[in-house]
Amino acid sequence: MIGERFGMRLIDYLDKGAELGRDAPCIVQGDQRWSYSEVIERTHQIACACARAGFGKGSKAAVLSPNEPDTLMSILGILRAEMIWLPINPRYTLDDITELLHRFDCELLIVHPSFEPAIDQIRAVAPGIRLILTLGEGNDVVASLEGWLEPPGSRHEGSAPNAEDVCAIMTTGGTTGRPKGVLQTNRGFETYVANHIATMGHDERPKYLVVAPLTHAAGFMCFSMLARGGTIFIAVGTEPRTVADAMSHHGITDLFAPPTLIYTMLADPEIRAMRFPALKCLLYGAAPMSVEKLREALEWLGPVMYQGFAQVEAIMICTVLRPQDHFIDGQIAGPERLSSCGRPAPFVMMAVMNEEGELLPDGSVGEIVVRSGNVMLGYYKDPAASAEASRFGWHHTGDIGFRDEEGFYHLVDRARDMIISGGYNIYPSEIEQVLWGHPAVQDCAVVGAPDPKWGEAVTAVVQLKAGETVDAAELVSLCRIRVGSIKAPKTILFWPELPRSPVGKVLKRDIRDKLWAGQARRI
Repeated sequence: MIGERFGMRLIDYLDKGAELGRDAPCIVQGDQRWSYSEVIERTHQIACACARAGFGKGSKAAVLSPNEPDTLMSILGILRAEMIWLPINPRYTLDDITELLHRFDCELLIVHPSFEPAIDQIRAVAPGIRLILTLGEGNDVVASLEGWLEPPGSRHEGSAPNAEDVCAIMTTGGTTGRPKGVLQTNRGFETYVANHIATMGHDERPKYLVVAPLTHAAGFMCFSMLARGGTIFIAVGTEPRTVADAMSHHGITDLFAPPTLIYTMLADPEIRAMRFPALKCLLYGAAPMSVEKLREALEWLGPVMYQGFAQVEAIMICTVLRPQDHFIDGQIAGPERLSSCGRPAPFVMMAVMNEEGELLPDGSVGEIVVRSGNVMLGYYKDPAASAEASRFGWHHTGDIGFRDEEGFYHLVDRARDMIISGGYNIYPSEIEQVLWGHPAVQDCAVVGAPDPKWGEAVTAVVQLKAGETVDAAELVSLCRIRVGSIKAPKTILFWPELPRSPVGKVLKRDIRDKLWAGQARRI
């Protein structure tokens, strides 16, 4: 008789890490230290309280809180209770948060005290929430999690886990439209953890610094670290010097950093003078990175940098550009290699496909498609979008790119970001790489703006480094030399800040909205 496939649950990685030493430090923030034994005890108390309150397998829960030990332990507690985790970023606007809680059918909500004033609004917009608890002391409006817990010594055994059980409904970035809910399974996370350890593992027990929100890639990486008995250091601040000091003081071995953090660290001479001998793995991703700034980072940090390409729908790691891939014959590689996102991870199949579902040869540009256990089950309550993403036997990423003759994949752009100007298809990332290389440019975004002659005109919105100036004509001239007059921006706009999502991605949608205001069409 063929039975169910009993895959690992997310909480199993915590228990597995404890096998290497229950008294070892598990979570650290400032002076707060929690051992594996203490964290496991806390998760059982939370899980048993959830069961007592009628929250069973498949109930949905969210933890709305900045990065703190209680935040991570609450997430682990609801996972031990076999509930479905809704990782909603606390940096979203309150309107966005309440809408997502309602749309994803949240039933249990745990909040940081800073969200207590919003409880009435949350309840009004998301009436399906049966219980709200606070990580604070509690009051007449909301009870405290601490007072709700089951006593120490409680144990939640749970049911036999199925590999295909949904364990999280994750939120797409929303950089190009309304965020969707991504159904991720135990098998999806198990495949991610296997890929991570196979490609980025090292011999030491990890000391992992969490800087970005726990609801983002930085939080998902915790499971890989816990599986190896690592210590999760939760940063007490996200300022570059605070991060650098923590890396040095704690001997951090692993870090996930979006390009924006790396840029600001590179721009600080005091940080550039620091060295991090314990650092084994700096994973950069979540947004494209300037090749010029990547070269600077490699000169500073050496061969410890990994790039990963993935998306929420194919969690965390699809390709990896390993440290040794950044170098050729002992020298930092050229832009052709550094602009690559790497080769497929061990448990991922990738290809390039045209619109007819035909796989394309090396060098041909098409849509990147994926087959792997890390691919989502589908979008929550959105069968049309689920069907669109799963065609011809592959998951469609929506990213345009090609594979070179050495097997490295190169992302050209998001399909929806492509500019059509005068009948030419223009990919913004190629122009952005040129602008990023100018010493005065901190960051930039290239979009299409309405134009009566060309349909769309290539437009660059540029954020300069503090104290720097540059003439728009100089940037246009640079682009004409590097990419030709057709692709060069027709207009350069200087903005003090680029609009960003809570995880640091540039919101091209917001830029386009401003540039296309009053237009009847967007193409």
